[in-house]
Amino acid sequence: MDVESRERQETCDVNPVTGIPPANHDSSLIARLSSHPPVAYFSRMRLYREPLVTLIGRPQFIEPAQLPVQWREPGSDGERLAEFAGRLCYMSQRNPANRTTAEYLINILKQGHGSVFEHAVYVLLIEGVSRSLSHELVRHRAGFGYSQLSQRYVDESDAAFVMPPAIQGDEAAEAEWLEQMQAAQASYVQAVNRLMERYAWIEDRMHRRKLAREAARSVLPNGTETKIVVSGNIRAWRGMLELRLGEGAEREIRRLAAKVLATLRAETPRFFADFELYPAEDGEQAARVVYHKV
Repeated sequence: MDVESRERQETCDVNPVTGIPPANHDSSLIARLSSHPPVAYFSRMRLYREPLVTLIGRPQFIEPAQLPVQWREPGSDGERLAEFAGRLCYMSQRNPANRTTAEYLINILKQGHGSVFEHAVYVLLIEGVSRSLSHELVRHRAGFGYSQLSQRYVDESDAAFVMPPAIQGDEAAEAEWLEQMQAAQASYVQAVNRLMERYAWIEDRMHRRKLAREAARSVLPNGTETKIVVSGNIRAWRGMLELRLGEGAEREIRRLAAKVLATLRAETPRFFADFELYPAEDGEQAARVVYHKV
């Protein structure tokens, strides 16, 4: 999806302070914003309603000439890497059971030998998620690596915000939430300006900005949008997805998990053949998994 289709500009008569339409404004505005996932502009503020997930790194398998495998079908580099690692344990490169890669990996899942999945690492760029979500995401530690946007170094004067799924579709709740986000953003800008003046005696302007931003960020809400690069091996991704696609998971991170699953499945489907998505009662997607905690 290109930037133009992802970021649509909406214009209307708004309160010059809050950026909120007057009470008698055509209520179709918010409806139009709701129909433009995943990000839209409201006045000068960017809003996300859906996460964005982009694959930016994948494994490369280089088959050793001295230990060739008798492959029965094509596979992704990650799938072949996992199969090669598994076959090395038993020196079964000649494939005596005549299994395809799909059959071999399903058997790995059945046997619970998930350690071979740890060799296949995939890296995702995740955008359009809230700080609240990222606090939950980084709790998944084993097998993951994270690099996240720093609010100490990045100016959040024009930060985007992520509207919670529970608010979306309720016109009055959306309007109140938008006003609250505008106020928080204005408070951040005011705090930065005041602190830059207070620490004007510091000659290093970069250090002065860092001091101002690290303090001013305290007024920004959990709904502030963040960007994060996440690397994870397949065993780790499977564990995270099994938990976060459960119906008990918070709705925003469940939306993210569904998009992560779709992205990884498109790249390397055999690792996730036992995941079944279904519509949950709250309108979000959830998933059943055949092979648990592999």
